[in-house]
This record gives sequence, C-alpha cells and structure tokens, in this order.
Amino acid sequence: MFERFTEESRAVVLGAVEQAERAGASAVDDGHMLLALLAQLDQGATSRASFALTALGAADRRESIERALAEARRRGGLSQADTEALAGLGIDVEEIVARVEETHGAGVLAGAHTGGRAQGRGLKAWLGRLPFTRDAKEVLIKSLRIATARRDRVIGGHHLLLALTVRPGVTSEALANHGVTYTELERVLFAGAP
Repeated sequence: MFERFTEESRAVVLGAVEQAERAGASAVDDGHMLLALLAQLDQGATSRASFALTALGAADRRESIERALAEARRRGGLSQADTEALAGLGIDVEEIVARVEETHGAGVLAGAHTGGRAQGRGLKAWLGRLPFTRDAKEVLIKSLRIATARRDRVIGGHHLLLALTVRPGVTSEALANHGVTYTELERVLFAGAP
C-alpha cells in the first residue's frame, strides 16, 4: 500500500510519528496524523490538503483544534460526545480526571491513551520507529479506499484528511466542530470534478 503514497502523504505519516515522539506517546494515533497535516501549514505546504484546511478556515482555528485534541487526550481519549453521554448518566468525567490527576499527576491519562491497541509491525518496520494504533491504521486503510473509490492511482494527503473525517472519534469530532467535515472537504476538493 505504501508504494501508492505520494511524497506529501509520506511526509504526513512521518510527521505523525514525529508528533507522537514529541508528545512522548507510546504509539502513533489518528490525532497525530491530524497534527502533522496542520504542521504542514506552517511549512508553507501547497498541497490539496493544506488548501482544503485553509479554505475551510481550519488554518485560522489551528490552536483551537490542537486544544480540542489535547483536552480529549487529557480525558483519556474520550470525545466530547462521550463526555456528554456519561454526564447524562450522572458521571462527571472532569471530576474523575481531576481526581486521577490529583493522585497520579497531571496528564497521566493523556500518556496512557493510544487511541486503540498499538499495532503495526509493518508500519514500524517501514518507519523504524513507533507502532501505529488500530485507529491510525484504519485511517491509512480508509485513505486507500477513498482513493480507490475516486479512481485515484495514488494516495495523497487529502485522502488522509478525508479518512480522518469519516472515522468516528475524537479526531473527526475536533475537525467537525471546526467546520471540517467529509461533505465540506469534498465540496472544496472536488468542486466541478467529474
């Protein structure tokens, strides 16, 4: 599959590894992929993914997106929707997180979260670094499926971005809360395309 990745999408995957390493994570998750896509904006990237993020205003709201991901990591990977659902059952996630951090230290749940069991000996061998979580591997597979469905011969960063929006969870929630949905991405990326 990796032979179909463009230079840009390979840079996103490698950037995700760097994001995970910088955060001290034990594995690369889908949030690290989003952070890598956002980091390309700082590098003056002119890719389709960067164009779409800019066109949808995510470039201007980057800090807010990063904060949403960090808050979810602090909650042990629970999305805002999960937190609200638990609140409906009378469970105050913030109170639980505060108590755990009081006992074990600030950010302890963030360090434990890997977005699903770490997997990916193939990816680790390809990159020679951290393993990828199940969620991250599913994003890579979904990006291949999106590219194939569009009859694209290669997998670009925009395919990874589209895949991040369709997987339920923290990353797609953070994107959607900032106006980046699959539908909006398709509109921006493929307007007028056959």
